[in-house]
Amino acid sequence: MAATVPLRDCQAWKDARLPLSTTSNEACRLFDATLTQYVKWTNDQGLGGIEGCLSKLKAADPTFAMGHAIANGLVLIGTGSSVRLDKELDAAVKTMVEISKTQPLTHREQLHVSAVETFAKGNFPKACELWEQILQDHPTDMLALKFSHDAYFYLGYQEQMRDSVARVYPFWTPDISLSSYVKGIYSFGLMETNLYDQAKKLAKEALAINPTDAWSVHTVAHIHEMRAEVQEGLEFMQHSEAHWKDSDMLACHNYWHWALYLIEKGEYEAALTIYDDHILPSLRASGAMLDVVDSCSMLYRLQMEGSPDGSRWPVLGMSERHGRKTGVGCHFLLQYSGLGCHLPASQGLLTAPSWAGRSPGENCQHLLARDVGLPLCQALVEAQDGSPDRVVELLLPIRYRLVQIGGSNAQRDVFNQLLIHAALNCSSGLHKHVARSLLMERDALKPNSPLTARLIRKAAAVHLLQ
Repeated sequence: MAATVPLRDCQAWKDARLPLSTTSNEACRLFDATLTQYVKWTNDQGLGGIEGCLSKLKAADPTFAMGHAIANGLVLIGTGSSVRLDKELDAAVKTMVEISKTQPLTHREQLHVSAVETFAKGNFPKACELWEQILQDHPTDMLALKFSHDAYFYLGYQEQMRDSVARVYPFWTPDISLSSYVKGIYSFGLMETNLYDQAKKLAKEALAINPTDAWSVHTVAHIHEMRAEVQEGLEFMQHSEAHWKDSDMLACHNYWHWALYLIEKGEYEAALTIYDDHILPSLRASGAMLDVVDSCSMLYRLQMEGSPDGSRWPVLGMSERHGRKTGVGCHFLLQYSGLGCHLPASQGLLTAPSWAGRSPGENCQHLLARDVGLPLCQALVEAQDGSPDRVVELLLPIRYRLVQIGGSNAQRDVFNQLLIHAALNCSSGLHKHVARSLLMERDALKPNSPLTARLIRKAAAVHLLQ
């Protein structure tokens, strides 16, 4: 098994004070290979790819509880599964739990199994609490750090995403495997809480150590986006492209950021070229949740900008299996809206009241679907039906709760733009000054934005800035 850094065997994991309950050195190395690829956001063919490693891992030791924990956790984190589990994943989680009961696991490993099981039930906050328990005693447990970081991202827990890494960051000395990537993980949380200078410093430090760190590239791309530093962002992506374009799990998303700069500038054809050359091919090849979200979000933004192209909307079936998470489901409806489809959107809304009337139990997505997801989805349908006043009535009361659907500030901005466009098109006198207020706010938070300037000119043309 080829690798630039030796993969850790049983003794190496003990030396790292993270012992694994297996006697198979091969299982330990494959666990390390899987974890490494997860952290680097790439399927490294030199290591066998994540799926290849997981298959070999289970064969090397079928009763290795942590092997089952990382396998199930990656499926759950990768799909954002929340409302229902498919039968295969449900069975895999049950198998993991049964195995954990028959093995003499360490307390850390037992917590890992419990966290993945809890996450599978939809109780994301409780799962994060369990991973945080692990990090209190084992601050260099990368799996706990990454799983909690990604779960916080799904929850929209921006401060927790930042502080979870801040608490353990001093323990990650340069001699520890994957330590440079912790800089990038930390920098993202700093960026999402508007600490842009600190975030950029850390991300640049990570890239100085490893220029192929696609997640740190991603953080810098976000910083330029949030500051409307369009030209700087374009130059950064162009100059760094050779280093991150082979990161198959994140390259599509980095190209999405590249396209956002072009949309910001009003260069729609250039943005569509990025879409055609990089984003759509990646979506067709992977069908991954992140690629679905990026594709829907980008095309909907272009549509709001007056550059619709229905032929580029992806095939509907690609995102159906991902629509079970509230935030992803809302992006799924963007796709139907772009295609002018009414029935699927209506069917999707019909299922939400059934969640609202059901006892949420452990699943945090049920209440979110009722309180935030349902009005957001209804607003998308109303926008599609040409009812801007209803869009404003639905979105304005929940705009500060949209963070709860998860994702990044940049990803959720598509819904902020939807609200502004709706307000600009309202006929009701009640909403006369909503667009003006929102545009003043946006201009204050993101000065020098060409997109905001275009919207302000549109508002002035219809006398909404008087």
